[in-house]
Amino acid sequence: MALTRSETEISDLERTIGGCVPSSVELSVVIPLYNEEESIDLAVEEVLAVLHRLPVEFELILVNDGSTDTTGAKALVWHDVDPRVKVIEFRRNFGQTAGISAGFDYAAGRVVVVMDGDQQNDPADIPTLLAALEQGYDVASGWRADRKDKFISRRLPSKAANALISRVTGLELHDYGCTLKAYDKEVIEHLELFGELHRFIPALALISGAKVIEIPVNHRARERGSSKYGISRMPRVVLDLLTVKFLIGYRQKPMQFFGRVAFVCVAAAGVSALWSGSRMIKRAPHQSGVATIFALASLQFASFGLIGELLTRVYFKDAAHRPYVVRSATGEDTT
Repeated sequence: MALTRSETEISDLERTIGGCVPSSVELSVVIPLYNEEESIDLAVEEVLAVLHRLPVEFELILVNDGSTDTTGAKALVWHDVDPRVKVIEFRRNFGQTAGISAGFDYAAGRVVVVMDGDQQNDPADIPTLLAALEQGYDVASGWRADRKDKFISRRLPSKAANALISRVTGLELHDYGCTLKAYDKEVIEHLELFGELHRFIPALALISGAKVIEIPVNHRARERGSSKYGISRMPRVVLDLLTVKFLIGYRQKPMQFFGRVAFVCVAAAGVSALWSGSRMIKRAPHQSGVATIFALASLQFASFGLIGELLTRVYFKDAAHRPYVVRSATGEDTT
């Protein structure tokens, strides 16, 4: 279960930044961007202003997720202004999960902070998140306690999704959807992200024993551009939640899942065979094919389990899978 700190405790944590975070700490801030030409300049300027005040060596990684406007060009201008601003450009739009995954892969920092580029996340909260990690936590997850989004289309479905995700994963968070989070690099460097799994990173990190804390953060209304999210994403979230549930319980032992289903089918086949046999003895009408169907289903699920075991071993042997294709990184062609 995640811990939620009071405002007083959070202030105490934030005050420790100056004395507990040595100047040699490397910090990577990752911002996925998609068609944010109206916000990118102000967002980057605001983030850099906060980072320059921190006693840490930092880099700012802008991931251009196949934007069709001038977002990519403006990002490259920032790299020319400050080499600590790195730019990763995708060949097409791969989605926010891919953008975050690329940021994780390219980040050099011991700590990685992820945030949105629409200025709804407040970079002034970054020191608070860093202070929490310095207290021994591996993931500091932002909680938009006073969220400035529409209730019906954004907050209501988000509240329902957070309750469902918390129940299924066993990690109770108020706000899985808040992008603003800080991670210890060691916790995330082995994560394989795909689909919409970025919102489940705290739960996935928990599998490897990470300590998670949830911290209230400031949230601001969007003033420029348009939101890329809505209630239409709910079905994808639910489907990915099923994937996460499977990963939490059976990632390294898929046969345990499919084998149990196979045993249920075998039991059902046996019961059906006995029932059909008793009906035949009594010369009563019966469905002799039901037992056969259950028997075939048991074989099928057992086969799924075996295939899953084989794929699991191949997966862990070859972890060179990436859910994105990079066109260039910091202006350098990667083809």
